[in-house]
Amino acid sequence: MFDCHTHLFGEGHVGGTFLSDARRAWGEHWELIATPKQHAEQYRLSDGAIVLAFNCPATGVLVPNDYVADYVRSDSTRLFGFASVNPHDDDAPRQLEFAVRELGLCGLKLAPIYQNFYPDQKSYFPLYAKADELNIPILWHQGTSFVSQGFLDASRPAMLDPIARAFPKLRMIIAHLGHPWHGECVALVRKHPNLYTDLSALGTRPWQFYNAMLHVMEYGISHKVLFGTDYPFFTMEQTVAALRNINALTEGTALPRIPNETIESIIHRNTPELLGL
Repeated sequence: MFDCHTHLFGEGHVGGTFLSDARRAWGEHWELIATPKQHAEQYRLSDGAIVLAFNCPATGVLVPNDYVADYVRSDSTRLFGFASVNPHDDDAPRQLEFAVRELGLCGLKLAPIYQNFYPDQKSYFPLYAKADELNIPILWHQGTSFVSQGFLDASRPAMLDPIARAFPKLRMIIAHLGHPWHGECVALVRKHPNLYTDLSALGTRPWQFYNAMLHVMEYGISHKVLFGTDYPFFTMEQTVAALRNINALTEGTALPRIPNETIESIIHRNTPELLGL
């Protein structure tokens, strides 16, 4: 099993409004730490993971590219680091090129609701063009979050449609099935050959998770759904259990079931091959 969506959060990486809003949402004693040692222990028996940097000064999170690069270098056959740059920086494309060519990272993580930018604005297209030139995928957080200062209207999956049209060969992944706009996410993934989605962080919302997977089946895109957890928020064990239990809601009803073969194919998907990592 390969996890396409994991994080590191070291000492001092999380603060600002992200931390205060998280404590408002989840309790005043909430903390977020995921060290390289903890990540390595969690994934020692897996087939590997994508590990994400996170450059979001607008909301108070900064996980540096070199921090992620140093960690994934320790197990370069199973771990794949994705860079993150602040799209507001004039030299964001140059920063991305440095992260790929010099640090050895192999993807880009962007999150409009945490970085406060509208991804369809043409001023950001040079950054996507650089990712296209470097032949690396972009993983997007296009969905909701608890952050009070985040741009919710910038987070709809449909914001990526003009980018996919402008860069048809650019591989992009929409995280969390675009929660709560899963119908919009699925429609977009079906529309563009090089768009994918992951199901991370949905296991604790069983009704939404089930309905999102129904959209996946009805639109015929289950082969483009990647297995991911959003570690450390969720583990592989929790996510696998939630996916294998997704049909519990249908017991005793006429509701359609998600086929077991579809569930297992997602769990065992060869994501590195699909994304060209």
